Parts: sequence; C-alpha cells; structure tokens
Amino acid sequence: MASPVLMYRTRFCPYCIMAGRLLKSKDVKVQAIHVDRQPELRLEMERLSGRHTVPQIFVGDNHIGGYSELAQLERGGELDSLLGTQAGTV
Repeated sequence: MASPVLMYRTRFCPYCIMAGRLLKSKDVKVQAIHVDRQPELRLEMERLSGRHTVPQIFVGDNHIGGYSELAQLERGGELDSLLGTQAGTV
C-alpha cells in the first residue's frame, strides 16, 4: 500500500512543478496544499516543516524536505521504497 503524500506548494514555483512531475511519474497521488493565497496554510507548513520555502513534501508522517531532497532520494534508489511503490506502480 502506498504511503500518502502531502505537498505544500505554490502554483507557479518551478521546484513545486518538478516535484509534482517526479511524483506523478511514480503514479503517486499527491494531496497539494496551495499556500500562495492562504497565509494560515503557509504558517502551518512552516510549523510542521521548520522551513519557509516551497515545496515541502511529506510522505506519511515523514518530512522529506523540498525538491532537492526528493530528487536525491530518487537518485539514490530510495524513493520507491519510501513511497511504498515498486518501479513506479502503486
């Protein structure tokens, strides 16, 4: 069973877009929380992640970080295991 993925993002952030594409390539459904027009959601993101930049990605209860950390997990072959997928399938 795939772990739930939550991503705090803005609509036009290039790193958010790249993270979304990478996760989509894994056939992972992402719950996107858009923080660009809702300051209370940005504050929630900052409280949960300790960071103020987007994207901030959570897999299950684990805070992954941003796009750079997500891409590093993919390059290291660890992302599929973390997502609970095999070779990009749910």
